Amino acid sequence: MNMQSLNYRDGKKEFLAIPKKGEAMGVCATLNMKYLCCRVHVLKSVHNCPFECSYCFLQNYLTDGITKTVDDTDSLMEEVKDKIKREPWRLFRIGTWELGDSLALEEETGQAARLIQEFSGLENALLELKTKSDCVDSILNIDHKGRTVVSWSLNTEHVIRSEEHGTASLEKRLEAIQKTADAGYLTGLHFDPMILQNDWEDGYTQLAGKVFEKISPDRIAWISMGSLRFNPEMKKKIENNYPDSRLTSAEMVLGDDAKVRYVKPLRVKMYQHLYRELIKYIRKDNLIYMCMERWDVWDKVFGYHPDSIGHLDYLFAESLYERYGLTGEPPQRVLYEDNFGDSR
Repeated sequence: MNMQSLNYRDGKKEFLAIPKKGEAMGVCATLNMKYLCCRVHVLKSVHNCPFECSYCFLQNYLTDGITKTVDDTDSLMEEVKDKIKREPWRLFRIGTWELGDSLALEEETGQAARLIQEFSGLENALLELKTKSDCVDSILNIDHKGRTVVSWSLNTEHVIRSEEHGTASLEKRLEAIQKTADAGYLTGLHFDPMILQNDWEDGYTQLAGKVFEKISPDRIAWISMGSLRFNPEMKKKIENNYPDSRLTSAEMVLGDDAKVRYVKPLRVKMYQHLYRELIKYIRKDNLIYMCMERWDVWDKVFGYHPDSIGHLDYLFAESLYERYGLTGEPPQRVLYEDNFGDSR
């Protein structure tokens, strides 16, 4: 088979280990100065994903469909160490999930385990592994020293069944969350993308309740909320690749980041509902934020907004220092803001 001829979906069935080529670490591709971004960094160590989420942007992004993982961990870490030492005052959050699932291929690659071991020795960086799988058994006995956050993308049972094909069930994800928490890992929860569906209020109410039956808020590093969004040209691809999906039938508007979203009043209503449910369970010092929303949406949902992207980056460091002592020295807000500036 000519692997270069594989399309996006066929390539999910093929796997290739590759060396690192060029820069692998950068800022999240969704960074846009007109929206509040959390300023997470990404490590492009995984390309493509075995799962079939109908809303996944990879179907509109990858130029070839081959599923690939970078097997040269030493080269990846050399770049990470070089970049984080330039800003020793900063806590870097670095995720491996931008172009694929962080753990779905772990049994085949062992990549996440190697990265966890490497990050355990870093003073100003945290690794975030984000997944829709339950593939955690191989990382449970690693001495991670608290430098890895294992995160889950969570959604209602209806959305998982209808739009997140091949992923672990909600029950399996929650069992995996409990396993990693018992192994001492901090947990990230990403309720993203929230999707409009029949009885969506009840669905997200039940989701919040089920999550906190399994995990204590003490072990949650951060929580995010986000809504369905995609580039306009993805509409036809979603309809072709997933003809049973109803995602493209909703009313959506084009934002300044060239992505379509639900209209703002609906997004605010969805966020407000989920936030009301979450605060029944979380502590006041749990950090909860929205992914790629404007200041006014934050105000309507939370009653406040960070002053800038740099300020939001600082709030992560402050929370992790005050709750877990992860940054060693107290983070200095002025450094986070002066080295990025106000993004409004």
